[in-house]
Amino acid sequence: MKSYIIVKDILQRKHFDNIEVIAGSEGLNRLVKWVHVVEVINIRKLLNGNELILSTGVAWKESKELFISLVEQLIESEAAGLCIEIGTYTSSIPQEVIDIANREQFPIILFHNEVPFVEITQDIHAFLINHQYQMISDLESYSQDLNKKLLTIENYNEILKFIHHYLQVQVIILFSNKEAQFIPDVFMQERTSLFKIIEKTGDDLLSFPIARTPIQLLGDNYAELIIISEKRALTEFDHLILDRTATALAQLFLRELYVEEKRRVEETEWLNDWLNGEQSEESIKEYLSYHAPTVKPKGAVIILYKLDSIEQYSNLDLTYFKLYTRAIFEQQGFSLFAIEKRNTMIFITLNQRSSSTWKKRMEETIHRLKNAKSQLGNKNSQLVIGVGKYVEDLRSIDKSYQTALETIRIQDRLANQTDSHFYDDLHIFRLISQLNRHLDLHEIVLEYLEPVINYDKKYNGKLMDTLKTYLSCNGSKQETAKRLFIVRQTLYHRIQKIEKLIGKDFMNHEKRLTIEFMILSYEFLISSKQFKEIELESF
Repeated sequence: MKSYIIVKDILQRKHFDNIEVIAGSEGLNRLVKWVHVVEVINIRKLLNGNELILSTGVAWKESKELFISLVEQLIESEAAGLCIEIGTYTSSIPQEVIDIANREQFPIILFHNEVPFVEITQDIHAFLINHQYQMISDLESYSQDLNKKLLTIENYNEILKFIHHYLQVQVIILFSNKEAQFIPDVFMQERTSLFKIIEKTGDDLLSFPIARTPIQLLGDNYAELIIISEKRALTEFDHLILDRTATALAQLFLRELYVEEKRRVEETEWLNDWLNGEQSEESIKEYLSYHAPTVKPKGAVIILYKLDSIEQYSNLDLTYFKLYTRAIFEQQGFSLFAIEKRNTMIFITLNQRSSSTWKKRMEETIHRLKNAKSQLGNKNSQLVIGVGKYVEDLRSIDKSYQTALETIRIQDRLANQTDSHFYDDLHIFRLISQLNRHLDLHEIVLEYLEPVINYDKKYNGKLMDTLKTYLSCNGSKQETAKRLFIVRQTLYHRIQKIEKLIGKDFMNHEKRLTIEFMILSYEFLISSKQFKEIELESF
């Protein structure tokens, strides 16, 4: 069924046998949504557009200017056309009116015999209402056929061909990576013209019959479905068909991504061996050529996403999260292989763009992940991300993995003292963490800071804060007092007490460096919850 009614269709109804189109014949394809009988002059505010107007001409019978004004109002209101009964009040149509109607392609139709307007309106209204009911039925039928196709088709092109065949319009799907598919296919010159139409916005689009709707996957725009018609205006029915088709395409794309993700899960064993440094260069090349033939990696980095408890998430939650994460990373030039291990998501991230920009792009990706962590269904969960060392040799991915694990361990220890997710940005804390694992760092800290720690515990003297601030200000008493919000006399008293506890030479170069290192080590140790009880006993 045709999804729209035009003036030409109405002229095929009864009571339109003895008519003449005297002007605007090129506008007979105008849409008709309703019919009105009009016998007044001021009509502009009474119309919504696409109405076919019936009139005897009684309102303007003695004034050509009123007739011209009425026609101009109808054109401005985007009426479908004007039907006039000739004989009773109007015998002829002024040439000025005909010229205006021809220029604006506005149909003026004459009834040469007296006609019953009541019967005409009843007939056309019934025709329009029945047409609406039929469209609803056709829309449901279209949706059912579309759902059946989803069970058997393997390529989205079949859906694009289906909507093209149904609506007889140009169909375009524009993906987020700027790739486009045209159904039917067109030559490059016409593609360029169509792209210019697509890029137009607002008032620039008024002269183009175009409709578009996004195809969303997991909250992000995956593609855009567009229809363009050069032969007719697009109706509400076309928009409804477009929406149903976009929903079907979203289901198809999500199914494809889900199947692909499940396939990747089955490859976890090989990826685990790669993380452990057990894959050869030849094996890695073979794996990538099969699973990611278009990927040309210039380096790689491991990213760890630590979850509170992976058991609280369903397999569907985790799969959706990995799909969402992969989409974000791919937009920044990274390809992903994902592994789940205990309460951690591991992403082997292959860089396809310049190695000099990988970190900046990774920071943008992490920023988006942090803003969208609700994709995993737990808005209250603490986001812990560790980015390992970037490696150019894919055989060295185990080094990136170990440094990513170290980044997570340091973040756990430091709590809120650092916002860095990158191993390369942790600097001295990397050294502290290594020392803590191989030496009794707790004992070394006490060797230098125990007197100050004990004094603060006993007297709440705030000497540790004073010492840390004094060192960071390079020994400037004025700046230190300002940062601590204390008067200089109080600062002098505290510094004298510090000198008495750890020696007057604490500002000497080598000892000062050691004390600064011990302060950071002390903060590193006391921020660990598992160290808390020991810290209370010793310090």
